[in-house]
Amino acid sequence: MTWRGVLFDLDGTLADTVELILKSFRHTMERHLGAVPEESRFLESIGKPLPVQLRDFARSEEERMAMLETYVAFQRSHHDDMVKPFPGALEVVDELRAREVRVGIVTSKGHRIARRTLEVCGLHERVEFVVCGDQVENGKPHPEPVLKALAALGISDMRHRVLFVGDSPHDLRAGRDAGTRTAAVGWGPLDRRVLHAESPDFFLDRMEDLLRVTP
Repeated sequence: MTWRGVLFDLDGTLADTVELILKSFRHTMERHLGAVPEESRFLESIGKPLPVQLRDFARSEEERMAMLETYVAFQRSHHDDMVKPFPGALEVVDELRAREVRVGIVTSKGHRIARRTLEVCGLHERVEFVVCGDQVENGKPHPEPVLKALAALGISDMRHRVLFVGDSPHDLRAGRDAGTRTAAVGWGPLDRRVLHAESPDFFLDRMEDLLRVTP
């Protein structure tokens, strides 16, 4: 039995964006706070929409909005030089499509920067559907984005044969609560113990491992 569908997170799963994310965070915190808080606090919130992440660091709503503007501007100016697909990402997606597996992306990024990441990584024409953080009412870890992708791909009634792949607890919770199987990836920025605590159905050490797991 093969997967009917595979849904991927984008940052830290298919696209290697971690250094860009951290540099954007450092720049933003230096600009607005004059110092950089513990990066682990920010990494723990990866998988949530950026405006939500920044609430933990801003001292007011006005400052949060200013931080968001600073972060996005820095990210856009450095994006294309710092983003690339993880090794094996394109080949695995191509193989899934060759096996007639439906492939989508569920990301907390806004649709504009998500499209840019997909294009830079060569993924835009390879996936069938993308759900972005600014296209839903409730971002991950809420299951709404995953449910939206399942409905768009016509596989809502086959959730036990759908795999959601991500690098953060928020991805795993969203997939589990949407009724899919879940896979944690070992090449993201978080400690494996954090991911294992969410009891994913599978743990992938390499992208190619995905082609060997079955429902």
